[in-house]
Amino acid sequence: MIAIDTNVLVRLVTRDDEVQALRAKAVFDAHGNEDGVLFVSDIVLVELCWTLERSYRLPRAAIVTVLRALLGNSTVKLESPAAVREALTQFAAGAVGFPDCLIVAKALDAGCKQILAFDRRMANLPDVELI
Repeated sequence: MIAIDTNVLVRLVTRDDEVQALRAKAVFDAHGNEDGVLFVSDIVLVELCWTLERSYRLPRAAIVTVLRALLGNSTVKLESPAAVREALTQFAAGAVGFPDCLIVAKALDAGCKQILAFDRRMANLPDVELI
């Protein structure tokens, strides 16, 4: 298995550096027939979404498309696929950022019955309570 860092995915998505984008694509192409060989951690997904939203100003719909592509790519092994799938559903449907959606999904997967937060937008997610 090979871990993929955030900037590799950013180059692949944005193509803002064509040389690096081609190198990133070559990694995916080289392993295209191998299931789960490219590992993407939860923190990489959080950084990816944050970077695409804040630095590249990609709209939510474009970020949803990127996340769905990663979920659907058999070469990619996500750290927490079930939590990512649930977080993506919440992210695509609302105004809450993907990082907060993933926090809640992972907490619920871990058996938490409640998530306490100060973030008013996060309170729109299931089982989140403002304190």
